[in-house]
Amino acid sequence: MGSKVAGLFQLSLVKQIIISIIAGIALAYAAPEIAKEASLFGGLFVSALKAIAPLLVFVLVISAIANQEANTNANMRPVVVLYLLGTFAAALVAVSLSFLFPVQLALMTEGATNAAPSNITEVLRNLIYKVVDNPINAIVTSNFIGVLTWGIGFGVALKHASSTTKQVISDIAGGVSKIVHVVIRFAPLGIFGLVASTFATVGFSAMASYTHLLAVLLGSMAIVALVINPAILFFMSRQNPYPLIFQCLRESGITAFFTRSSAANIPVNMELCKKLNLHKDTYSVSIPLGATINMGGAAITITVLTLAAVNTLGIAVDLPTALLLSVIAAISACGASGVAGGSLLLIPLACSLFGIDNEIAMQVVATGFIIGVLQDSAETALNSSTDVVFTAAVSHAHARKTDA
Repeated sequence: MGSKVAGLFQLSLVKQIIISIIAGIALAYAAPEIAKEASLFGGLFVSALKAIAPLLVFVLVISAIANQEANTNANMRPVVVLYLLGTFAAALVAVSLSFLFPVQLALMTEGATNAAPSNITEVLRNLIYKVVDNPINAIVTSNFIGVLTWGIGFGVALKHASSTTKQVISDIAGGVSKIVHVVIRFAPLGIFGLVASTFATVGFSAMASYTHLLAVLLGSMAIVALVINPAILFFMSRQNPYPLIFQCLRESGITAFFTRSSAANIPVNMELCKKLNLHKDTYSVSIPLGATINMGGAAITITVLTLAAVNTLGIAVDLPTALLLSVIAAISACGASGVAGGSLLLIPLACSLFGIDNEIAMQVVATGFIIGVLQDSAETALNSSTDVVFTAAVSHAHARKTDA
């Protein structure tokens, strides 16, 4: 028996996670009351990731910029372009599927208790205020825009520091990375707790009445993950994109699916980028930035639920309005919080484009919370895995150009 347990620890992390998922489902089925208590493991794992992620990003960005060689190209501009392009493309896919398979909702008010931003200006204003947040507060509150801003600032300021100072910064970054590695090794136990408690508490029988809506949402996300992202990756690298796509979905997407937090998955993506031998100067900035602005899954959620409300109310939508909705959804998604359910509160903003009353819009938000177990998990998996895909795409394109 002991040798079998030891053998489990010799398996790859992904295989351990898959076994944990199966074990969690089995426990929820056999002993649901015990499975609910397993949420302790999941909560500890997610809390540990959320706690270490801002500090990791802060020290890695400082170290990467301070130790960057003069002729090194971090390739951040094309990464940002891909993030924005991918988010807009995701919104277009959602619009197309919503037109092909129109959804209508049985609107209800339960769960709509949070305040939502009223317009694009408010979303952008909030983003700007996050940029100038106190650096300590930014780390404490996981404000990754602020963490990135101050990390870049300190990194630039320390570029001309002594080699000893730079080495100390590099050693600190390495120490924090080792702590992250230890936390990630507990992913199988954490995901076991998350799966067991989720199945025992919610299950999927309650989703039956929302199958049409979920089919459009998950179908849109699947198209982006398996068609749009591979097409972009192939265009950038001129290589078969699917091995990398499946690796990112397997090693980043699975963890993100169960943590339901792009911010919490940053350390996982950092480890994956390191494993893929991507440029550290690039991924140390692009991964936390992607957790903030690369929100294709959020754009899909905003678009599909908004058009579902429009169809329910019998509002006609022409092509120019649909394109405008895609733009608004993409911009709004960039301001979505990197935590569970962050995109749902931006639905009223998109609904306002069609003159939909805020009270009705918040009922749509409530519907989003009802299906959130699947919707938000799949959304986060798409968002987080795409961060690595686009970072790798730019790295491969740069390598191809260098070789040529």
